[in-house]
Amino acid sequence: MIDTGTLSLLWSQAMVAGFVAAGTTHAVISPGSRSTPLALAMLRQSGLQCTVAVDERSAAFFALGIAKVSRRPALVLATSGTAPANWLPAVIEASQSGVPLILLSADRPPELQACGANQTIDQMDLFGSHVRARHALGTPAEGFDPGYLQRLAARISEQAIWPHPGPVHINQPFREPLVPGQETAASSRLERIVISRPELQPSPDDIRELSDRIAGRPGIIVCGETPLRNGYADALTALAARLDCPILAEPLSNLRFGRHKRSHVCVRYNTWLSDPRAVQELNPDWVLRFGTVPVTRHLQAFLGNRVAVHALIEPWPRWTDPMQRLTHVLRADPLAFCQALLAVAPDPAPDGWHATFANLEAAASQVGTGHIGVLVDELPANSAVFIGNSLAIRELDTHSGSSDNPLLFFGNRGASGIDGNISTAIGIAAVHGRVVALLGDLTCQHDLGGLALAQGRDAIIVAVNNGGGGIFDHLPQADLPEFEQGWRTPQQIEFKHAALTFGMAYERASDCDIYRAALRQALAAGGPQLIELCLR
Repeated sequence: MIDTGTLSLLWSQAMVAGFVAAGTTHAVISPGSRSTPLALAMLRQSGLQCTVAVDERSAAFFALGIAKVSRRPALVLATSGTAPANWLPAVIEASQSGVPLILLSADRPPELQACGANQTIDQMDLFGSHVRARHALGTPAEGFDPGYLQRLAARISEQAIWPHPGPVHINQPFREPLVPGQETAASSRLERIVISRPELQPSPDDIRELSDRIAGRPGIIVCGETPLRNGYADALTALAARLDCPILAEPLSNLRFGRHKRSHVCVRYNTWLSDPRAVQELNPDWVLRFGTVPVTRHLQAFLGNRVAVHALIEPWPRWTDPMQRLTHVLRADPLAFCQALLAVAPDPAPDGWHATFANLEAAASQVGTGHIGVLVDELPANSAVFIGNSLAIRELDTHSGSSDNPLLFFGNRGASGIDGNISTAIGIAAVHGRVVALLGDLTCQHDLGGLALAQGRDAIIVAVNNGGGGIFDHLPQADLPEFEQGWRTPQQIEFKHAALTFGMAYERASDCDIYRAALRQALAAGGPQLIELCLR
């Protein structure tokens, strides 16, 4: 007879080995008792990098950052009760933005459910429609087949990455005792389990039909956040050159910076689209959209105009059309689509069409860039940059400019929350090696616990302190008599003390020159840094 604790560990080892065999490389563990068998299996599994995070909300966002960069599912483990409920904001963000996560919640066994047992809740429906799949596993049973658990783990891994990447929830009950009573063999690595994702090719007939509709006519390409893939930037910019049309590229499209050809890339549209006279001159017949919905209202409004062809190129089974203007939805890999349309070689737009946009871009380039310009000027090649929501992403959209310095931009734009931004940024650093995060003061305050994960990592957190919710200065709420109390909400936090609490270097900058010097020093020093940029 095998004791219950040892049985649970062997069961957990088989499942965790299956995840690693299917390509998982990172696990984030929040300490707890009921999750002991799975935690031990993860900590003892070769080929799996484990991070322990006390705060479950922070842990889930940290895993989100890891998965954003690696595009592989990260494991997240918590004990029973309210612990996994803290994952919900990160689960929603992962679902909305198409980021793979595998959530493992430990649970009490069936005999302790619905009878008042401590730390026991109904965990199966915690995440509702925000998970791609949910699995209610039974308690470990003697004589189980390890091969079944290993292939189940592989199947769950596929559910997290295809056809629509996102979170998958596994609820695993364990009986006590939870600690093994005898020695077990060390965890070993299984042979790799290959999971292949198909590349959706566009229909040749659809490509020819679209080409006939847009050839020789004025149009625009609009690019939001799109998963990175080698060759995509080159193919898309080559397509724009062939069509002689502008690419209105948001920062998270990662088309603004890099060594691809950027002659048709527009980055100042948020400035010139605010001029009604300029907009009146721009009457495209067609729009090709890639990635997510635009961040800024000016571009959203521009896309709300009716055109003959408004095509979305989208490989995932999601429908992104808040403007209610789509005429075509092409389920195809963006790179494959660009290559296919290039091969047909549609005629370019009429003479002078692209030149109109180029002139608007040139005029808008005279607008000052402020602290955004300092950031993009100082970043070394291949830096990862995480941008917070609210005002930060909008200022970046307006003022980032463009250059051949390859920079990678990330954000949590799925649900656009201010929660978990520090943790996500540091998760990016765990894979990429270094991150610079530009966040508002309220966003930083909302996730101060995430600073605990910065230890031993190259993570520069820039807290832009503009005295509260600066985004609301640009919204109708600013005219309300209760605006300061209910929306602007200036705080009294001392970011210096927060930095010292979590062992981070700290600098305060009151203007762009001091900020530039602080940023240079932080980049040269390495390690965890917090820069407070005061713009009050």
